[in-house]
Parts: sequence; structure tokens; C-alpha cells
Amino acid sequence: MTTKATNIVWHHSTVTRQARAHQRGHRSAILWFTGLSGAGKSTLANAVNSALFEQGLACYVLDGDNVRHGLCKDLGFSDADREENIRRIGEVAKLFLDAGVVVLTAFVSPFRADRDRARALVEPGDFIEIHCAADLDVCEQRDTKGLYAKARAGEIKDFTGISSPYEAPELPELRIETGRQSLDDCVAQVLSHLEAQGVVPASEA
Repeated sequence: MTTKATNIVWHHSTVTRQARAHQRGHRSAILWFTGLSGAGKSTLANAVNSALFEQGLACYVLDGDNVRHGLCKDLGFSDADREENIRRIGEVAKLFLDAGVVVLTAFVSPFRADRDRARALVEPGDFIEIHCAADLDVCEQRDTKGLYAKARAGEIKDFTGISSPYEAPELPELRIETGRQSLDDCVAQVLSHLEAQGVVPASEA
């Protein structure tokens, strides 16, 4: 996307990301939860967020529906609008990263190219793609928002998994079977990865 802004210069903060990490005792990172509607992205992201918060870590969840109430309320669900939605979230997540926060994003983000662009905004190791894997029939059985039923009835256009494609990650940092595993097991899997990557301190035995 080309920029329309001119005569702008990046202003470097006197407080660095590294200084914030030293003060807080943990790294910042982007945890990008992707998957079909109903796969458990928001549920898992919020559960991990709660676990990190209880450890005293700086963390925050960017949820797809919540963001569309404000920052992205001008966007629909066409391919172009989905691309712009994820572009904005990638930039916001990058700001959280610089602020020293573990930011958890819960978005369908159906297209690989959009997720790859978000990854490319930051350094290797800062972007952790987490595929919340659940079969379509499991997601439809959950259908907590009644969206699949509306999509099947033709009331919702461009609905991922029904009338719009979902491109699953090919090499995510984590693939979690949210359609089969318990929430506690899924949370433990994410926390274990964060510890192994040195994002958060190892828990005491």
C-alpha cells in the first residue's frame, strides 16, 4: 500500500523496547491467533492473556469483533476490506510490541498473504503465528454467534469457510487442536512455547 503522507520523519523514542523489557523482566511479542470463526481464537487468547496477567506480565488482547467497533468500523468483509483490516491490526500490534507488551491478536485473518505482511513488519522471532485448528463441522456445532446458520441461509455474504476461503497456515509456530483439546491444555501449550522462546520467564517447578 502506498503512503499519502509526505514530509514525515520517524521520531525515535528515548525509552527503548529493550529498556522496557529490562524493567518488566520479559520480552514483548505478537501472538497471532488465526482460525475459522468458532475455532476458539478469542477464548484461547483471553485465557492465555489471563495467565500472563496473573504472572505480572504486560499483555493485551486485540479481538477481531472489538476492533471492528472502533478502529475498523468503516470496513466490511470483502477481500479488500479484510486485507485493510489485517494491515491496520499488524501496524497496531507492532506499536504494542515496541511498547514492551505481549499482544495477542484474535482474528480469522483468512489469507496467508495478509498474515505474512503482518509478520514482515517485525523482526524474526517477534511474530508467533498460532493456528487454532478446528474442523468446520466443529465450528458450526459451536456457532455461538449464529453466524454459520445465517451464512448457510444466505444472510451473510463473504463468510469464511462457507462463501469465502480460509487459507490455513503452512508453517505456523504453533498448531493447536482447539477443536479437540481442552482449554487448559491449549493454554499450557502456548505458555510452554513462550517460555521455550524466552519471551516470558520459565515458571517455577
